[in-house]
Amino acid sequence: GRGSGAPRPVADGPAATAFAAGLPLPGADRQLAGFPVATAGPVDLPVAGAGVGWAGEFLDMPPHTIDDVLDINVLATLRLVRLLLPGMVAAGSGRVVLIGSLAGSVAVRDEAVYSAAKAAIGAFADSLRYELRGTGVGVTHVVPGVVDTPFFERRGAPYQRSRPRPVPPERVADAVRAAVDRGRDEVYVPSWLRLPCRVRGAAPGLYRRLAARFG
Repeated sequence: GRGSGAPRPVADGPAATAFAAGLPLPGADRQLAGFPVATAGPVDLPVAGAGVGWAGEFLDMPPHTIDDVLDINVLATLRLVRLLLPGMVAAGSGRVVLIGSLAGSVAVRDEAVYSAAKAAIGAFADSLRYELRGTGVGVTHVVPGVVDTPFFERRGAPYQRSRPRPVPPERVADAVRAAVDRGRDEVYVPSWLRLPCRVRGAAPGLYRRLAARFG
C-alpha cells in the first residue's frame, strides 16, 4: 500500500495482522519482508497485490504519475519477491502469487501505463516459473477483471464500462485460495476472461478490430 502506521489486528479467529507500509519509500520492501518473518516465521505464500492506476490519455499523464504506476505495480512487487524468494527456495516449498490484471493481458484504452505495468507482471510470472522449476516453489499469476474496490476512485476516474462487470474482492481471494490449493499457474477471475485473452493471443489482428469496434 501507500500508507504507513503500526501493525494492527485485522481478523478474528486465526491470527492476522496488517503491516502498513508505503511501498515506494526507501527500505519499505525490507521492512515489509522482515515483518512476517519476525512475527510468524518464514514466509511460504506471499501474495503480491499492491496496485495503483491512472486513467486518461498518455499524452496527458503527468511524468511523476508514470513513475508512481510503475514503482508500485512493478518495482515494489519485484523487490518484495526478491527478498522473500531465497528463504522459500531454501525451504524447497511455497508459492508466489502475483496479482495481475486483464489490462495487462489484453491492453485497455486510456490505461496505457497501467496495462504495460500489469503486462510486465505477467511476463515476470512466466519467466520466474521457468527459473524455479524443480525447486519446489511455484508461481501463480491471478488475472482479475474489474474488482469492486476503491481502486477506480483513487485512480481519478470511475469505472463506466458495461463489461466486464465488477466482482467482489472476496471472489478474487477465493480464486487465489483455490489456485494455491490446486497448484494452478494461472487463473482468471471471472473464468470467462480467459476467452478474450486467448483470442488476442491467437488472432491479435482480429482482436484489435473487435476491441476498436466494441470497446
